[in-house]
This record gives sequence, C-alpha cells and structure tokens, in this order.
Amino acid sequence: MKARIYKPAKNTMQSGRATTAEWVLEYELETPRRPEPLMGWTSAGDTLNQVRMKFSSKEAAVAFAEGHGMDYSIAADAPRRVTPRSYLDNFKYRPAEEEA
Repeated sequence: MKARIYKPAKNTMQSGRATTAEWVLEYELETPRRPEPLMGWTSAGDTLNQVRMKFSSKEAAVAFAEGHGMDYSIAADAPRRVTPRSYLDNFKYRPAEEEA
C-alpha cells in the first residue's frame, strides 16, 4: 500500500486557518476510477481511497505509516505568504499608466 502525507491548505471559503495545523495521511489509488454503467456515478475497486487520517504532527503520521509497513511520500508544505495591505490602499489615486 502506498500513502501520501501532506499538510492541507486553508479552506478558500473561510479566512481562518483552524485545520491547517494537522497533517493528513491518505492512501493512493490502487485501481482507476471509472463511471458505473448503471447510474454513471464514479466508482473505484478499492475502498481505501475514502480513508483520511489526521495527525497532530508529521512525525506521528510517518510513525504510523512505518509501523504498518506502508510506502509513503511526504509533500512539502508551502510557506504562507502575506502581502501587507491597508484599507487606505483601496482608495489611493493611481495614474492610468500604473493600472495596466
């Protein structure tokens, strides 16, 4: 079995970063997904792709994967970039040649 360990990104619908401190372990797909002939829903042969485990640290997720004899890959977490802006920037005058 192969697993992927990563730190999830912030939800785009909310401004908070509540669930971004956790690390997630997901199993890789063993069989391809395909539509069912009767209903047309997407299905896969294995049910492990529905399993998603959360850990408080990367080391805990790696220890779980190694303890169960899994092959795993760790995705590097992207650094958070903050662009400082103020409310006043919304109303500043910018000449026409700067806007393009």
